[in-house]
Amino acid sequence: MSRVCQITGKRFMVGNNVSHSKRRTKRRFDINLFKKKFFLPEEERWVDLRVSASGLRMINKVGLLSALKGAKEKGFIANY
Repeated sequence: MSRVCQITGKRFMVGNNVSHSKRRTKRRFDINLFKKKFFLPEEERWVDLRVSASGLRMINKVGLLSALKGAKEKGFIANY
C-alpha cells in the first residue's frame, strides 16, 4: 500500500538536499502517517485507516463519519 493519507489524500513531496557547497540532489519529503483503528458507532464496527497528522486533526474537528464521507467523495478512499 502506498504512503498516502486516506482522509486528506496527502502524499510525499519531492525536493532537494542542498550541501554546504550548494550541490543539489533529489530527495523525498515523506508525510507523517499513522495506522489507526477507529470505531464507527453508527455501524458498530472498527475501521483501519492510514491517516496523516492533519487527517487526525480533521477527524477530531468534523467527526469520523463526515471525514470518511468527504474522503469518499474526493476519491481518497474506496470503501470504509
